[in-house]
Amino acid sequence: MRIVFIFLIFLLSAFADSNVTKKSDKTLLETITPEDSEKNAKSIAIIAKAIDKKKQEEKKKQEQELEAQKKLQEQKRLQKRAERIKEEELLRTRINKLIEKKKKIDEELSKDNIWANQYLPYETYQELEIKHKKYADEIEEYGDKKKLSNTEKLELKRLKNEYKIIEGKLSQLSDYKKDPFANMVKIKELEPEPKITNPISILDGISYQKQLKSIKEENEEKYASLNEAVVKLQEKVALLKELTLLSKRNKYVQELKATKQKLRDFEDTLRIYKTSIKTFSQVASQISLNIDEGIDKEVKKLVVIGATIGSLLLFLFLIKFLINKYMSENDFFYGINKIVNGSFIVIIVIILLFSYIENVKNLMTILSFASAGIAIALKDWFMSILGWIVIWVSGSVHVGDRMKFVKDGVEYVGDVVDISILRMTLHEDVTFTSVYKNRRTGRIIFIPNNYIFTGMIANYSHAGLKTVWDGIDFYITFDSNASKAQHIAKEVARKYSKGYTDMTRKQLNRLRSKYSVRNTAVEPRIFGFLDEYGVRISAWYLTNSYATLTLRSTISMEILSRLQAEDDIELALPSQSLYMDKPAPRPPLPQNSESI
Repeated sequence: MRIVFIFLIFLLSAFADSNVTKKSDKTLLETITPEDSEKNAKSIAIIAKAIDKKKQEEKKKQEQELEAQKKLQEQKRLQKRAERIKEEELLRTRINKLIEKKKKIDEELSKDNIWANQYLPYETYQELEIKHKKYADEIEEYGDKKKLSNTEKLELKRLKNEYKIIEGKLSQLSDYKKDPFANMVKIKELEPEPKITNPISILDGISYQKQLKSIKEENEEKYASLNEAVVKLQEKVALLKELTLLSKRNKYVQELKATKQKLRDFEDTLRIYKTSIKTFSQVASQISLNIDEGIDKEVKKLVVIGATIGSLLLFLFLIKFLINKYMSENDFFYGINKIVNGSFIVIIVIILLFSYIENVKNLMTILSFASAGIAIALKDWFMSILGWIVIWVSGSVHVGDRMKFVKDGVEYVGDVVDISILRMTLHEDVTFTSVYKNRRTGRIIFIPNNYIFTGMIANYSHAGLKTVWDGIDFYITFDSNASKAQHIAKEVARKYSKGYTDMTRKQLNRLRSKYSVRNTAVEPRIFGFLDEYGVRISAWYLTNSYATLTLRSTISMEILSRLQAEDDIELALPSQSLYMDKPAPRPPLPQNSESI
């Protein structure tokens, strides 16, 4: 029973205070007699172990609780750190977005806005002026010192160089020292308002109205650009304020201050320019109204004059009808027609003069436009007279020259038989052009003298040169003796053109003093070419400019006769030769052929 009792006391002591436990253990030990000590030694040992175990468990539990508290505190610390990092990241993101927006605004202002570009030199001048004053103060500080070290002397020299450089830049930007928008806010000055007093002045009035509209649109575009700049600057100020609060950097504070000053300048300019535009619009509206009234008045006047002239014109047609009907056989018919036409013109002129002769200026205007109209109408005549002068002065064309003119793709070749003040007269002859192209000749062609300024003219007999190169082409077969054919062509051409060759050589020698004549070869030239149906022989020789066909015919017949007499030369026709069982024959080359 005692053992049970002691065990119950132990259980109670586990839940009691430590002092109470000690007292309970002492009391318990006092109640135990010596006789029982031996019997209960084992029990006491067991109880002691249980107590130690309980204490260890309590200590372990306390350590676990302490560890849990430390982990909880660490988790809270890490959580706070993560929240702080997240806040900093959000702050950096916000700052970067604000910087990007500010950068975009600066780019838009610098690229697309004329007002911002105009203000930029002014800003540069202000910055340079601040640096200029700063360098001046620093130089003055060094000047107050009695003795300078080598380092200070070098620094003073650098400051003076920088001071001179900035002074030069300030001199270049002196126009932007004060108001940067002084010229831009000025409204373009208008020319004097036109007075609508005649039909010509109606065009002046319409042109003036277009000018007013153009200036008004230009002012509106500039105002819109200035207003846009103000809006962007306001946005920039708001961005800089937020950047200043978030980043707390001094550079944003300085930029904010400068931007606020810039915004004030732009807002002041906007108010001034708005007033100027409003004033101009009122003046332009009044001027436009005056012009409209003048145009309406002049149009009504023009309608009356037009109706009067139209009535006179109908009356003129009636009179001419009666004259043609009843006086066509009369000897005075032509004279009466002239008188009627002249009278009508005089009456029209008198009506116009009395309608618009309000001052001499209007009369001079009418006469000037009439003179301009006559000059335009008679432009070809004036140009022909000028061409006649050029012809006689330059000596490029003379009576008797063999000439070639081209008009609308048609060629005219003949001899100049007359040169008058307005035109040249050409008599066509039988030439290569008439034989192969026009198929007609003998006509008298009249060429205006102004043609020398607008067309190409070929002179076959200029400066005493009475000969031209002419050519004859003929074809021989591939198996013919081409060298012999060339030799025959050269012999015939040389034989019949010898006189012209000698003549041309003398004429070209005389022309060297007037023109830069390089190629003076005058001997006949023979060429051979491979063509589609055979070998083409081309013979060129000098002939008389006025009788090319005669010599061409003679040489052609002689060459034909000589070629027909040769067995190894055949004239070629558009044909083909087929060699089925053997290769095409090659004619032997002559051993001692004369060089061509």
